[in-house]
Amino acid sequence: MMQIVPERGPVQGLPAGYARKVLEKKFVAVKVGTLAADRADKSSPENLLNLCSHSVLQPINATLFCFATDELGPMTALDAAKSTPSDRRLSGGTRIIFLINGLGMSAWAPLVPYARDRLHLDGASLGALLLCLGIGSLLAMPVTGTLVARFGCRTVMIFSTLLVLCMMPLLATVQTHLFMAAALMLFGAGLGMLDVAMNYQAVEVEKAAGKPMMSGFHAFFSLGGILGAGAVSLLLSLGLTPLLSVLIVMAVMMVLLLWRIPTFMNQRLHQPDQPWLVIPRGRVAFLGMLCFILFLAEGAVLDWGALLLLQNPVMTTAHAGLGYALFSVAMTVGRFSGDKIIHRFGRYPVMLVGALAAASGMALAVLLPWPEASLLAFLLVGFGLSNTVPMLFNAAGNQHDMPANLAISAMTTLGYAGILSGPALIGFISQWISLSGAFLLIALLLLAVAVSARNVAR
Repeated sequence: MMQIVPERGPVQGLPAGYARKVLEKKFVAVKVGTLAADRADKSSPENLLNLCSHSVLQPINATLFCFATDELGPMTALDAAKSTPSDRRLSGGTRIIFLINGLGMSAWAPLVPYARDRLHLDGASLGALLLCLGIGSLLAMPVTGTLVARFGCRTVMIFSTLLVLCMMPLLATVQTHLFMAAALMLFGAGLGMLDVAMNYQAVEVEKAAGKPMMSGFHAFFSLGGILGAGAVSLLLSLGLTPLLSVLIVMAVMMVLLLWRIPTFMNQRLHQPDQPWLVIPRGRVAFLGMLCFILFLAEGAVLDWGALLLLQNPVMTTAHAGLGYALFSVAMTVGRFSGDKIIHRFGRYPVMLVGALAAASGMALAVLLPWPEASLLAFLLVGFGLSNTVPMLFNAAGNQHDMPANLAISAMTTLGYAGILSGPALIGFISQWISLSGAFLLIALLLLAVAVSARNVAR
């Protein structure tokens, strides 16, 4: 039986989320009050369950040697207690790293016109240069799952954030095409690595909490996107240089990072045989294709939404950009309320209704003749897509065909392939049929996502 040796004076208890994890993994606990460890009774996890049933564990002075039968590998509960803070701090840190990623990614958008003028780029050259950002992300994402397994989430998230921060001043100042391409590729690699690592941490935190949290995490990414682009645009409008504007946003990102580093998970998965190149298989491949469709739809609104609205002769160029603005606001609001909605109604109804709403919005944006109604259709698309992608990450983290870290890496790569190839695919289809036809085709693909909702939510 496991013996517990109390200590005189207050001692920090083990986090409740970790204790739940121990029980779920059917760990074997042994007491280490001294240098020797006595093996605990495997057949009586009830002892640990009774201990962990309190909201805060009783102060103890014991170390639990945990032997997992699956992907986590051997580690001690004391190590986990050090690397895994309380559930509240973990969830807070996860929200902040999503916010940091959104800030970094969106801060680049207002700098694009300045980079074009500084480097004297035409449209084709600018498009080729922007492609470097996506290529960097796609090259980094497939290997990030293995990096997380070997070095832990904390190390990967710190490294990738610092890489993004180091590239941001270069994006505002570089004077040659070659250096700009290299800076964009490394910038994209940092964003891609951070995306995979933070989503893996989000999946693990949600598992430990035992309640929906993924939509709320992604809401902070959306919020970061709005704040980052808005802050840089405001600073530029006040007369600050691109470099100074970026440095101010960088300072905010660095403060947030240093504030929340202690709350990043740092457990390693102890699986040195994991491959560096991840090929999705089984259910992960299916989820990856759905992620491709959803990211394709998001990219369509971003890159082609304004042009679609301008096909209406009543719509003006000055107001065409409102479509994406309404889409972004709707997505952010939908994600902030998503966890409560999922908890209330369940994953299947939310996934089904979300995909149907997004498909309907895409179709209505094409079919409705009134510009105001078309703008509201983009609002519907934003609400529909807001919680579908977070639920895909939840499904990838809980399937059994691949380790969660590799599954998230593979699915994220497929998703970003959709948002990267989307503009070109839509452009090709619009030349073959029409831009309206391309959006209607995306609406049909979103209906396929709706049909797959039960499989995602199982």
